[in-house]
Amino acid sequence: MRTLAQVTAEPVSRQERKQRTRQALLDAALELLAERAFANLSLREVTKRAGIVPTAFYRHFASMDELGVALVEESMRTLRRMIRSARSNPRTYTHIIRASVRTLHEHVRAHEDHFRFLTRERYSGSGPVQRAIAIELKLFSSDLAVDLARFEHLREWNTDDLHMMADLIVTAMLSTVVELIEARPRDEETDALIVKTAEKRLRLIFLGVPNWRVVR
Repeated sequence: MRTLAQVTAEPVSRQERKQRTRQALLDAALELLAERAFANLSLREVTKRAGIVPTAFYRHFASMDELGVALVEESMRTLRRMIRSARSNPRTYTHIIRASVRTLHEHVRAHEDHFRFLTRERYSGSGPVQRAIAIELKLFSSDLAVDLARFEHLREWNTDDLHMMADLIVTAMLSTVVELIEARPRDEETDALIVKTAEKRLRLIFLGVPNWRVVR
């Protein structure tokens, strides 16, 4: 990561400089979170890593919790957009499963620090950061429920059942995220097995839930 001094040496507007400093704080926090929980992170550590004085922190975030929430939003925003793109043309269940899982795999491998932070704080965090993760996952699930309703055999489902199925899919995908982050050994063969297992989980959900709904 380039230091803030290197970044701000380039001729930019005041607004651009402010945005770059804000991003430098987010990047610094994420680097420091690679081996620890958010609750153990201090403002002074973050500002030192970002290359700014501690008092300048408050020009961008009201508190460390606000920075944590911003990290959650940044971590989830791109994923939701990419997954939505993968689901943009749901010709078949197989198509949406394969596209979504492979998009998830690529995104986790490209942004492992973000996903390590999300999975750790989801289960062991507290306060605003943990609540922000819950909200983002709910939004993710709601987006998926809307997409599911586009399938011919799901159009007659009520909202509660669509959201239940979407929640199951999101839970399965989170399991895949954890498996990718914790994968040993870290090689193509291991990743291929994780992707294959993820696709199988989702097929079971797509095939099993409609049948459950018929016999319940």
